[in-house]
Amino acid sequence: MLYEFIKRIKFWRKEDRISPENPLNHLRLYFHGSMTKLCKRKFKHFGTDAELRTHAFVSGCSNISIGDRVIIRPNSIFFTKSFDHKNRQGSITIEDDVLLGPAIHIFTNRHRFTGLDKPIIDQGSEKSKDVVIKKGAWVGAGSTILPGVTIGKYAVVGAGSVVTKDIPDQTLAVGVPARVIRDLKNPESI
Repeated sequence: MLYEFIKRIKFWRKEDRISPENPLNHLRLYFHGSMTKLCKRKFKHFGTDAELRTHAFVSGCSNISIGDRVIIRPNSIFFTKSFDHKNRQGSITIEDDVLLGPAIHIFTNRHRFTGLDKPIIDQGSEKSKDVVIKKGAWVGAGSTILPGVTIGKYAVVGAGSVVTKDIPDQTLAVGVPARVIRDLKNPESI
């Protein structure tokens, strides 16, 4: 048992994620100073006044950039692959001043499901695609953002939406799948 415990601690120290499954890292999220130090070490970029709150799950930290004044709230899941110099795709970029509700899910790849005679778990995944949330956007609670999506500057995504394609700057998008229902530059638009 001691051998397994030591092996697990070594794994936790080197893994490229922060999650409740890793108590060595997760406990640091309860204290602002240690959270900031951990995140600046793990993430590709972790901006000024950014926060990673407890009970968030972030995989592939080395391939995720978090801008200034961005807070990743509890129960959020950001899932990408670790940074690889040969394969530079599948990153998550959240620019400055983005407002995120709790339980936001962001994925940069999805499972293949083309072989009808083979379990999906054995089919691998599609090529990862970047996700970008531009400056000043707002993503409502419980929303899911799928691979390859860009959410424009100052755009709003309504709570519980599933974003499957790009959302233009300064628009409001809602639904499953999310669709633009208003141009925020023109409040009379529908």
